Amino acid sequence: MSQQQQQGQQQSQQQSQQQGGFDRYTVEHETRYAYTAPVSQSWQLGRLTPRGLPWQRLLSHSLQIDPPPDERHEAVDSFGNSVSHFGLHGAHRQLRVRMQCQVEVGERPVADIHSTHTVDEVREALRRPYAGTDDLNAARMTEPTPLVPLSEAARLYAEPSLQPDRPWFEALSELNHRIHTDFEFDSGATTVSTSVDEVMQHRRGVCQDFAHLMLACLRGHGLSARYMSGYLLTDPPPGMPRLMGVDASHAWVAAYLPDHGWIEFDPTNDQLADRRYITLAWGADFADVVPLRGVILGGGMMQRMDVSVSVIPQG
Repeated sequence: MSQQQQQGQQQSQQQSQQQGGFDRYTVEHETRYAYTAPVSQSWQLGRLTPRGLPWQRLLSHSLQIDPPPDERHEAVDSFGNSVSHFGLHGAHRQLRVRMQCQVEVGERPVADIHSTHTVDEVREALRRPYAGTDDLNAARMTEPTPLVPLSEAARLYAEPSLQPDRPWFEALSELNHRIHTDFEFDSGATTVSTSVDEVMQHRRGVCQDFAHLMLACLRGHGLSARYMSGYLLTDPPPGMPRLMGVDASHAWVAAYLPDHGWIEFDPTNDQLADRRYITLAWGADFADVVPLRGVILGGGMMQRMDVSVSVIPQG
């Protein structure tokens, strides 16, 4: 990390203190599997530990697994995400994984909205990274992935916004706004395997789809962006109590601006990430941040998965 980025993180912490410190949340994320026949062996991998960041502090964390695993160990993946590996070696027809944590979130580094860096200047800087680890990681995030391959449709869609001589922040803000305006949120329109080109064709999807689309747009123009996974505090209708278990995991995008760092755009909601966004993990696409995935032996022809998430503000 460069000295300038360290100074930026320190400024961010100072701003959080000046603007009321940190907001505290309790997060509960429960996943339940039910199988039509006994599972004899199960190996699972969970990314269910929020990251520690200059603007995010993890105060407590627990991961409850039922049936209790026969083996379990913790690790860190290549993106710096915390990963829980566990295995069950006795017959079971259900699996329940419940994460509960308390986290505090403050202000992120102020986005450099007045940056004079153009789209073309940022693209050229990413082709010759030299400043440090963040620049090298950013260059890695310009490459296509299995879930976000190069898409000519996405590249052409982004072209009016990402003109070479346009200020980078202005260009990305417009692209963020266009995705929000041109695509309809529809929870039943897509699955986890829906491609970017299918989303382009049908113009509807969910936050995962819109994050993948924005990644394809940016990478198609040689710009760096990573997939962000976490939680977003949602507000109940006026006069209604906050319900438990009705929130969901959220996805957004972080794009890299040299000499500043990562700026987080949410195309689903047409805004920058703020202290309502709790960061769980990040990677090149959704496959790198799946909260829970695994392999089982047995289980029959069908299985049912239910997920519930609650983000509860504290005070």
